[in-house]
Amino acid sequence: MSRICIVGASGKLGQYMIAHALAKGYQIHAVCRAKSVGKLARFKGQISIYPGDTDDRAVIQRAVQGCDAVLTVLVPWGVSQYATRTAQAVLDFAAPQARLIFSCGWHISKDGKDHYTWQLKTFVAIFGFVARLFRIADLADQVRACDTIFSSERRWTVVRGSDLEEGPSQGLPIWREHVGDPALASNLTRRTDFALFMVAAIDNPALIHQAPAIVGAGEVV
Repeated sequence: MSRICIVGASGKLGQYMIAHALAKGYQIHAVCRAKSVGKLARFKGQISIYPGDTDDRAVIQRAVQGCDAVLTVLVPWGVSQYATRTAQAVLDFAAPQARLIFSCGWHISKDGKDHYTWQLKTFVAIFGFVARLFRIADLADQVRACDTIFSSERRWTVVRGSDLEEGPSQGLPIWREHVGDPALASNLTRRTDFALFMVAAIDNPALIHQAPAIVGAGEVV
């Protein structure tokens, strides 16, 4: 593969993905909101930027043309189905055989077999309520978006991240099929390594139609 699209490129995770992808020699189409283009200034001349909201179907259609993979930061901003609309646009317009990699949190479950701590359940319930009350975000939208992806026959992977921290890379995170596996007990991943896993997933066919839950390699207990 030579060309990929990163949707949601201006955030911290998106910028780490750009850096890792450039290191691997990929040509990059980067989608970010027009007001955030300046955040990508350090990559000037190395990437092609497509300004616009990630749920703008016209922007996504242009950005994914000719791309062998699409890496999407799936965020549920607002209360207007932003994540669902973003996921649907990617599914609709990416090339038929493109690898589609999406990021989300541990609270997403593909088959209902994950086991969550009461602390995580409480946080999701409280944050979800407050975020929707103030119209900041809608976690249910991210659930709907992932359900849409899970029902698709496209070549998708949904990477479920634990709590994130900054810091130097600890290498490729480890993953398990379900939250609650003892190997994931640390619930902590370096943000740069989350991005590394997203990029590495492009060339890992074992992850097709999987929703790996990840933690940092240096955090395994």
